[in-house]
This record gives sequence, structure tokens and C-alpha cells, in this order.
Amino acid sequence: MTNIFGDFRRLVVAALDDLAAAGTLPAGLDFSRVAVEPPRDPAHGDLATNAAMVLAGPLKQNPMALAERIAAALAGRELVSADYRGSGFTVTAVRPGFLNIRLDPAVWHAQLRAILRAGTAYGNSTIGGGEPVNVEFVSANPTGPLHVGHGRGAVVGDALATLLAKAGFAVHREYYINDAGAQVDVLARSTHLRYREALGETVGAIPEGFYPGEYLVATGQALAECDGDRWLGRPEAEWLAPLREFAVAEMIGLIRADLAALGVGFDAFVSEQALVASGAVDAALAALAERGLIYTGVLEPPKGKLPDDWEPRPQTLFRATRFGDEVDRPLKKSDGSWTYFAADIAYHHDKFRRGFRNLIDVWGADHGGYVKRMQAAVKALSESEAALDVKLTQLVNLFDKGEPVRMSKRAGTFVTLREVIDEVGRDAFRFIMLTRKNDQTLEFDFAKVMEQSKDNPVFYVQYAHARAASVMRHAAEQFAPELLADAALAATPLDRLADPVELALIRLLAGWPRIVESAAEAHEPHRIAFFLQEVAAQFHLLWTKGRDEASLRFLIAADPELTRARLALVRAVALVIASGLAVFGVEPAEEM
Repeated sequence: MTNIFGDFRRLVVAALDDLAAAGTLPAGLDFSRVAVEPPRDPAHGDLATNAAMVLAGPLKQNPMALAERIAAALAGRELVSADYRGSGFTVTAVRPGFLNIRLDPAVWHAQLRAILRAGTAYGNSTIGGGEPVNVEFVSANPTGPLHVGHGRGAVVGDALATLLAKAGFAVHREYYINDAGAQVDVLARSTHLRYREALGETVGAIPEGFYPGEYLVATGQALAECDGDRWLGRPEAEWLAPLREFAVAEMIGLIRADLAALGVGFDAFVSEQALVASGAVDAALAALAERGLIYTGVLEPPKGKLPDDWEPRPQTLFRATRFGDEVDRPLKKSDGSWTYFAADIAYHHDKFRRGFRNLIDVWGADHGGYVKRMQAAVKALSESEAALDVKLTQLVNLFDKGEPVRMSKRAGTFVTLREVIDEVGRDAFRFIMLTRKNDQTLEFDFAKVMEQSKDNPVFYVQYAHARAASVMRHAAEQFAPELLADAALAATPLDRLADPVELALIRLLAGWPRIVESAAEAHEPHRIAFFLQEVAAQFHLLWTKGRDEASLRFLIAADPELTRARLALVRAVALVIASGLAVFGVEPAEEM
């Protein structure tokens, strides 16, 4: 896939290799930090490289002098891709040691052809090399419908997984069902209460500590239809386990329906209860014990005010401090049962044994204190073969016309994800969730999300795609369909696309492969939202300029050759926007 930034970086590295071969530079230099990017100021050129700046320190050389030597080594070289054959460039060394590069317009025209040939596959990369990646996200407790915070984690995880697949990784999406803890016992008791209610009993106010949501009314009714009065008047010891199983299955069904409404699917749902029953916890901790990483000890008291339940007692501990954590971590509770951490160790050990060395977990921000211990456990279990990256998603604050929205009749205490999707639509919700970095709090105002203005990023990007589609529909009145096919537009002469605004838009579109790779490597899908907004802004600018200057309009009846060249650009805009929206799981708008 054509990527001008990657192609030129290879040219820079080849020049550096030649300097090393000639003895001007020492052999064996690390070029991993050498980058080719757009310059901060477009007036400085089309591309810029930091090669001299990052190498000058290790070489103890003047970066400006080194930049001039690299510029001389690049002079006379040709871009190797057949797309650019015959196209030239100039390189200028500028203080304090950057290299600014100007490309012939023909290089940018070649990028436009590459977009039209590739379609929405433009931007696909092979940097992942087919490496397996396990992305675990959502993993909400199976005790009720998903709330908006879960929705943000779902969108971040799903978009990140799609982004990694576009970058060439073999992605596996996974949901971990926490169905072995005390919360599912509370769910079973809450279900039993609603079950009694469904069979005609007056249950009164929901007791403290039970789940109060109206969604459990349907669960109680479903249980009554399934089992009749079988569990009435029976001791808890008889009904707790079967009702727990029934209620968890009902809640997972509810969660799956919420995720389907959001357009999110998984390759696997992994049950904590099944994992524990299989002996996975014992196996994982035995592996740690074999390496001397488990011991019995007494932890130092926590800093600050002591919790009421803290006591200086001997505990079974994991040596987490050996792997970067602040303290060693307990593996057993005072009653002898495993801690949540022990079960999570087993789960990540299971991922590793299934062949995953690249692990990504998307968690809510309230789990921030859990990150280091889990990364320590993964490092210990895999003997540093595997790496865990945890993406924490911050809160979503809901507003309507600036007023906070907090309560839900259905859930009792929170606004459900389904309520928001039903109000604004799946696409708008997904896009807005990715307009901020995952670890930043996000404000979601229903009124603004539905607003048709440039201040609404969803509308602004979708409107750009719809405008492009509208231009192509009008062009169909002037040209035969075969002349508007992507392949035909790629073959049309493009040298008349010479206006600075046109070339700036092409340069921006040509940066899509670089955005895909950098966002995938950083595990930051929100970068794509920023890029799409920039593309939309540049396209709307060109549209406005054409409205004011007749010579820059997309459709000029008296000049079919220029018109088709501009249609190639319009179509490329639509393809790149559609490619980016596909990563987000958002359908591009054809009309608005």
C-alpha cells in the first residue's frame, strides 16, 4: 500500500546506510527514532525528518552539520515506488538540524491515484505482521444492563481492535464474565425477590444492598414462567445457585442485546466461574510458586487513614514488587478463598497459554489502582514474553442542553447505554466516544450531539462525506457511469490539480496510512477522530472557495478534463472518510 511517509523514511534510512558504508557514519547505528512527518508549518515543505536531530546526540556531532551531510546523501536519489517514478524532490537542512523536503506535485497526484485504486482499503498496513493481539473490553459485571461508561469502553475497545486489524494484526475480541463473585449472589437474591413479586407476593421496598432496577422485574417474571412456584418458601441454600445461574444468563443476554445495538461483537465470552472450576487459578499460582514468587508474609499498613478491616495478619502474597508494583499483593482472603486478583492472574495466564503475547485490556478509570499489579503478574507468568497495556476509560458526564442527566427509571441509579443509543443513534454515540483520548473525561450533551452545525464533530464529518456523494450524483448528469468509476478517475490526468488548497487536501489524505500506523502503535483510536475532522474542515474549505471562485468549482461543464480531475479528488475524500469511519464502526452518510 502506498505510504509516502514510509517510502521517504526508507529513502532516508538508505542514505544513512550509504553514509555508514562510506565510513562517514559508524556502522550499527539505531535508526528506530528516525521519523518522516508533516512539518509543523506547511510553509516549510511537504515532509520533514528528524534524522540528524536524533542521531547527533549518540554521535556527539553538530546536528546542523550532520543534517547537511544527510541532505547531500539524499540529493539525486529517486523515490523507489513506481507510483512516483520520474518525480523529484528537494531537501533543505534548517536549524537546528531538521531536514525539510518539498515534493513535486506529481507525487501527490500519485497518492490520489493510490487512494482511488485501493478504495476504503487505503490505509491498510502490514506493520502488525499477523501478530495475535487479545483485546479484552467491556467485561461488565453481569448484574444489569450496560451504562454509558460501559458504552465508552465498548466503543474504545471495538475501535482499537478494528484499527489493529487494519494495521495487520490478528485481533481477538474477548469479554470476561465476572460470574464468580459476591455480586452475583446479590443478583440471585434480587431476582428471587422479583420472582416472588411475579407470583403475586407483596415485596414492599427493595431492601438495602439489593439491585433496585426495573429490569429485574422481567427477570423475575421469566423465572416464574420457567419454574412456576418451585422456589417459593424454600431456604436460600436450595435456590441460590440455580437462581444465580439463571439470572447471570438473563443478564448476559441483556448485555449482548445492548452490545448488538451498539454494533459491538466478540470472538469469545470467558466465564470466571468456569475458569475457577477448571483449576486454572491453582495452575497459575503453582507456576508462580515454582519461581519463588509466592510467600506468606505480613504487609505494611496502608498509607494514610487505616481501613476499618485492616489487620496485620499473615497472608499469601505475590511478589509484585519484583515486577514494578509498589507493594506485594494478597492472593487469599481471610476466609481462605481466592482474591479477585488471583482469579484475574489465572485469566491472563490462560490468555498467554492460548498463544497471546500482546494483551490489551480496556477498563473503567475506577480500576486505575489495579494496573501495576496486573502488569506485574503478566510479566511474571510469561517471564517477560507477554506485555499488557491497560487503557483506562474516564467517566462520561451526560447533559441535555447543559443540564446534568443522571437517573434512569429502567436501571434505578444510572442512565443505560440503550437509552442513549435510542435517543441519538448508534453512529453518533460511537463517534462522540472517540473524540477524546480514553483517559480524559468526556461530556456528552444530547442536544449538541443532535445539532447540525460545525461544532458537532459527527455532523461535520458526515456532512463532508454527504457533500462528496452529492457532487458525484450531480456529476452523473454530465458523465457516463463508466467515466466516474474509481479506476477511470485514477487514470484521468491529474496535473491540473494545482491550486494550493487542492494540493493541501491531497497531502492531508495521503497522511491516512501514517495515521493508521501511528494510532495502532500507540493504541489510540481517538487520533482518527481528529484526522477525520481535519479532512472534513479542509474539504469544506475547498467547497467554500469554489463557491466564491467559479474557476475552483468541482463541476465545470466547459472543461470536462479539469472536472474529472476534481472529481477524482472529491471521490478520494469520500473514500478516506469512509475508511476512517469504518474503523469507528460508523456508516458514512450519503445524504443529509
